[in-house]
Amino acid sequence: MNRSRPRVFPGGRLVIASHNPGKVGEIEDLLKPFGAEIVTARSLGLAEPEETEVTFTGNAKLKALAAARGSGLPALADDSGLAVEALDGAPGIYSARWAGPGKDFDVAIARVLHELGNSKLRRARFVCALALAWPDGHCEIVEGTVEGTIAMEKRGRNGFGYDPIFLPTDASQTFGEMDPDLKHAISHRAVAFARLVENCFSR
Repeated sequence: MNRSRPRVFPGGRLVIASHNPGKVGEIEDLLKPFGAEIVTARSLGLAEPEETEVTFTGNAKLKALAAARGSGLPALADDSGLAVEALDGAPGIYSARWAGPGKDFDVAIARVLHELGNSKLRRARFVCALALAWPDGHCEIVEGTVEGTIAMEKRGRNGFGYDPIFLPTDASQTFGEMDPDLKHAISHRAVAFARLVENCFSR
C-alpha cells in the first residue's frame, strides 16, 4: 500500500508552538522564504501543554496538535534535545527539564559537564523532531540529527540551550561559537526543516 502524499501547507498564518525565544527565532529564520505569516503560541495566549510522551516525535506532535486545535490554525512544533552517549542518551527528551523551572541552561550545562567529568567518551547528538499539525488533527512529522561531541568546557555565547558545549563532527567551533548562519546550515533543526520543506512547503 502506498503512503498518501504529505499534506502541503497552503500559506497564510502559521502558529509556532513554542515559548522558547531561541527556537522561535531559528524557526522564523528558516520559514522566511516560504511566505508564512508567523504568530507564536505565546502571543495567542496558548498554554504550553505538559510533555507526556517518551519520544521527541511524540512530544512534537502533542504540542503541534494542542496549538492547532487551540488556535484554529496550522501549527508547527519542535521537540529537540541533546543525547549524550555516555549518559545513556540523557538528557534526551528531558533536555529542557534539566535546566530547572527557571530554564537556566547554565545549570543544565554544568550538570552534563559534571556527569561526564574527564571522560574521553564524549560522543553526543542533537535531535530535532518537527510536527506540522492542522486543526482537524492531521499531522506531518520529520526528524533531523547532527552528530558531535561534548566540549570540555563552555565555549561561545551564540545560540541557546546546550550550544556552548556541543562540537559538531569535523568542526572546530561549538554551536555557541559559530556564526548563526553557519549553525543554521548544519544544525539538527535545519536537517529536520529541510525534510519538512520537501514534504509540506511549496516554493
